[in-house]
Amino acid sequence: MKRSLIRMTTVKEAELMMHTQCPFCSVQCKITLHSSESTTLHPTLPLMTYQAEGTPNAASQGRLCIKGMNAHQHVFNRERLKYPLIRRQGELVRASWQEVNDYIANRLQQSIQQSGRDAIGIYGGGSLTNETAYLLGKFARVAIGTKYIDYNGRFCMSAAASAGSKTFGIDRGLTCQLSDIPLAKCIILAGTNIAECQPTLMPYFNQAKENGAQIIVIDPRVTATATIADIHLQIRPGTDALLANTMLKIMLEQDWIDHEFIKKRTNGYEELAELVRDIDIEQTASICDVPAAFIYQAAQVYAQASTGIIFTARGVEQQTDGHLAVRYFLNLVLATGKIGKPGCGYGAVTGQGNGQGGREHGQKADQLPGYRSIENPADRAYISSVWNIDPEDLPDKGVSAYEMMELIDQQQITTLFVMGSNPVVSNPNIPLVRAGLEKLDLLIVADLFLSETAQLADIVLPVTAYLENTGTLTNLEGRVLLREAARPIPYESKHDWQILCELARALGQHTGFDFAQAEDIFNELRLASRGGLADYYGITYDRLRTEEGIYWPCPSLDHSGVPTMFADSFAHPDGRAVFTSIANVATKDTISSDYPLLMTNGRVLAHYLTGVQTRRSATLTAREPENFMEIHSQTAKRYHIKDNDWVEVSSARGSFTIRCRIKNHIREDTLFVPMHWGGAQNVNQATDPTLDAYCKMPGFKVSAVCIRPASLRYL
Repeated sequence: MKRSLIRMTTVKEAELMMHTQCPFCSVQCKITLHSSESTTLHPTLPLMTYQAEGTPNAASQGRLCIKGMNAHQHVFNRERLKYPLIRRQGELVRASWQEVNDYIANRLQQSIQQSGRDAIGIYGGGSLTNETAYLLGKFARVAIGTKYIDYNGRFCMSAAASAGSKTFGIDRGLTCQLSDIPLAKCIILAGTNIAECQPTLMPYFNQAKENGAQIIVIDPRVTATATIADIHLQIRPGTDALLANTMLKIMLEQDWIDHEFIKKRTNGYEELAELVRDIDIEQTASICDVPAAFIYQAAQVYAQASTGIIFTARGVEQQTDGHLAVRYFLNLVLATGKIGKPGCGYGAVTGQGNGQGGREHGQKADQLPGYRSIENPADRAYISSVWNIDPEDLPDKGVSAYEMMELIDQQQITTLFVMGSNPVVSNPNIPLVRAGLEKLDLLIVADLFLSETAQLADIVLPVTAYLENTGTLTNLEGRVLLREAARPIPYESKHDWQILCELARALGQHTGFDFAQAEDIFNELRLASRGGLADYYGITYDRLRTEEGIYWPCPSLDHSGVPTMFADSFAHPDGRAVFTSIANVATKDTISSDYPLLMTNGRVLAHYLTGVQTRRSATLTAREPENFMEIHSQTAKRYHIKDNDWVEVSSARGSFTIRCRIKNHIREDTLFVPMHWGGAQNVNQATDPTLDAYCKMPGFKVSAVCIRPASLRYL
């Protein structure tokens, strides 16, 4: 009894609950993090332990995945940046904030005087809060005056975003609600592995199956998601666009379309019918390498279902014809009228935590806050009035993220400021990207850790983590959520928006960057977005604290938001959606005698983006400590490769070395490599930098490669 009492009083001396939100994928699950202080082993050296549990909310319904359960581990990792760093004699050493701010301001002003404002580039991220994304765009265009700003979301959502804008007149990732999934009688999952990328959503799909839904998965691999499919179209990488058009041809030939919806609510149907008229179904089956009967069955199941939802993700979108491929899938939605009603719609499964909000408020090259266009005179005038500048002083459109890397390599951009991104890992054609970054006169990186990009920097600025940083994020539904700080700022870190404000003031911008808290920035964002396509004006922090998130558009304080888009009309001026009949002429890597295999890439459950945060989690790293290549057993046999062997993978761009896993759930002509590692294991050493003509998405998912066992000199 006495021993039991002692144990109870020493195991837990303090307990704290922190209410927060997962920093990773686009579901944005709410978390309650329990912390306790144990002195059992070392009475004079308490040990803090943490345990995360899901907090019920409308998106994830209280579920957490392995990443969310361990997200706190990187926050407390000893490798976190604790103070600013400046490069002296080739080494990054400690500096004060005053020193780095003065240094950055002086160097930026020198660059502007010598080479003009457009010699400076700003590179953001899709995991930044709405407040920071908004302020980063304002900082680039007002404090610096450069047109060169873009972000890593260009590699995530640009194909779906541009396709949605052209088809519907507006881009919102999910046109319906997650709660519509169980109501759908057919669900198409094209190029999306939700079981690993957004696992807390899987119960929605399992419930749909229980309700009688048929699920169609389009993927070159038998993924964890594909195992629940009723029909799995295991296509050759890069053939998604042709597959979608062939399904449409079958639907038109069999008259499985909604003529009334087409007549009343769309434009361009006749031209579309002409586009698909001459498609040969057997030829498509041969090119896609799936049985024609499966394509026919998939078309029939979707077309004849009373309700249905199509989801696309990076497998379809990260291609040189990703924009058109998504538009072709949207043609299926419009042809059957499966949108704007319960159990129907389209969803682009956003990858990054704030991939939706991050692209709405101004860190894209062609955008201003509220989804306004930087090329539209009225939009420019409105935002200029909010920012209290002359519209003539607002820069023009810049270029996409990878095109910025090309300009850096050409030394047209000589200074780069990176916030919340790791471009030396996430871009295609890493040899060019690294060479370009090393040519810069000045590279500034704001991050939690010394990422691969930060290791090249002249200045590194420590930022706060998700547990310490208040702000809003917009999940894949278009639901705006508030994540409030749960612990104080540690070390000498600063909020990313604070860094921007201090730098702006150091550059002489004393008005417009005098925010005291994140809520002040959000209130200006509300005004800047007012009347735009992504209208946040009616959303406030107080409302978000009580209403469990609010869907945009929300134009007034008494508006409840719009959870289901396009119930009555689309966002084009005439209220109609637009079929696309543009022919696909995109060029892609193709196999040859020199490069006989196709490599595709993607995500794994334990990691996120370039792994800067998740590889600082002991639990997550233990699950996947290194990168790997999946290869079919018959392919491995042909190349004399055994399971767990090291393999050199090469393309026309470059090569990398990686350990292989023999898996028969992949096509024999296809290799799969995750995207979360840099250095010698970085898949982007070999990926195709060719860009989609419409949205500038690189062709990550289709790279022709060759392989060979790695010799010792590569290890």
